[in-house]
Amino acid sequence: MSSDVVEKTDSNIGTTLSPEPSIRDVADINPIEEKRLLRKIDFVILPLFTLLYATNFVDRTAVGNARIAGLEADLRLTGFEYNIALTLFYVTFSLVEIPSNLILKRFGSVWLAILIILFGMVAISTAFIQSFTGLIITRLVLGMTEGGLLPGLIYLMSRYYRRKERVLRMGIFFGCSPSLAGAFGGLLASGLLYINPIGSVTSWRKIFLVEGIITIGLGILCLFFLPDDPETSRLLTKEERLLALKRIAFDNPEHKFKRERTKMQLVLRSLNFNACLTTFAFILTNISFQGLSLFMPTVIATLGHFTTVQIQLRTVPPFLVAAAWAVCIAYASYSLKQRGLLIAFSLLFTITGYSIFVGTDNSHARYGACFLAVGGVGCVGPLLLAWATDNAAPDTVRAVTTAMVPGVGALGAIISVWTYLPDDAPNYHRANSVNLAASCLAFVLVLIGLQYVHWENRKRERGERDIRLIGRSQEEVDELGAYHPAYRYQP
Repeated sequence: MSSDVVEKTDSNIGTTLSPEPSIRDVADINPIEEKRLLRKIDFVILPLFTLLYATNFVDRTAVGNARIAGLEADLRLTGFEYNIALTLFYVTFSLVEIPSNLILKRFGSVWLAILIILFGMVAISTAFIQSFTGLIITRLVLGMTEGGLLPGLIYLMSRYYRRKERVLRMGIFFGCSPSLAGAFGGLLASGLLYINPIGSVTSWRKIFLVEGIITIGLGILCLFFLPDDPETSRLLTKEERLLALKRIAFDNPEHKFKRERTKMQLVLRSLNFNACLTTFAFILTNISFQGLSLFMPTVIATLGHFTTVQIQLRTVPPFLVAAAWAVCIAYASYSLKQRGLLIAFSLLFTITGYSIFVGTDNSHARYGACFLAVGGVGCVGPLLLAWATDNAAPDTVRAVTTAMVPGVGALGAIISVWTYLPDDAPNYHRANSVNLAASCLAFVLVLIGLQYVHWENRKRERGERDIRLIGRSQEEVDELGAYHPAYRYQP
């Protein structure tokens, strides 16, 4: 270890570790050791995070499968009560995301394990509700417990992976998870509807009961196996922890790893142009993706005379295609070192899909449009979040940004709840028109964001941002993060 690296003893792991690699240490990364470490991190984080967020998404959207299995009739819902319940979920879901990430930054990954156990318990509770009031309460609490998981996983991922590496990993876990969850949720729901009652739990209630039990089991395992920050993670050896810190420091203009104290100034700096633009684009993306995800069974039911199980099964193929496309587009983004262009390209498929929905009543064409709409937009959310995370620094700004984009972006899900209304059935022309408009506007915003990034990088190359270094202490310079003149935004 270099002599100018200060060592400290970590009480959680009982070994010494460097909290702040020097510039010389950062430049002295062994590429063979780095590849070995990256494989080890991938082997643990990617499957685990994919499983956790897929479970989160299954629990969240189970209400869509339960609806066509009799939830509305059993709870005696009328008018817009179903939509109200969905809306209130996203209200609490949005409000908790930024506070949750700040708690995670303070207390570590055990916080996420607790959240997983809690939303599993809420899912089980939903199996026993008897009224609209019960549905409201469980959806509100479910939003509070589920809201912190995605931004928390993204924040943890940003602590293990360098900027150039994140998009592929986020494309795999965040891009595949919702699509695989949509496919698995449909298969699970159809299977559970076939089996005998579980005690007093019948029909759609079995969906919530079984999914809740699975979720709690995963949460308990996460108490012991979910990786913590690389500075203290039991996943890594002492040498691997130091190497992981060097890798993170390499992306900092000052090559410093030491995490700054959480300050209100840095929290407010998260409200920058890049973060706000990607957040707004995420809202628009969520309108089209979440709406079709929640109402896919309802939409497919209007395309022919199918049994409940047949409807559930027909929701599976579009989500499988979306998962495959998410991996392909994430790999392309990683290889080409481009985010904005590939987001815009993928949105073209979504625009085409919703154009078909609006332009024809043919059931076969409209089912084909499901593949284009879900497949195209399914990868956009992960890429937008990766883009925002890539351009967010230092650590506090990144923690807030990874929560703000999906958190405020959940407003799109609230809007989507009120697009597929009963009086718009069976063709849902108004809903699909809203989704088409949202996709087109998101396309335009992404192109604007791409132009801004290139414009800002050119200004820095000409030295027009060097004034930001004048009159600042070393600590203030370290906290500039993405505002540092040497920092280059990811296009």
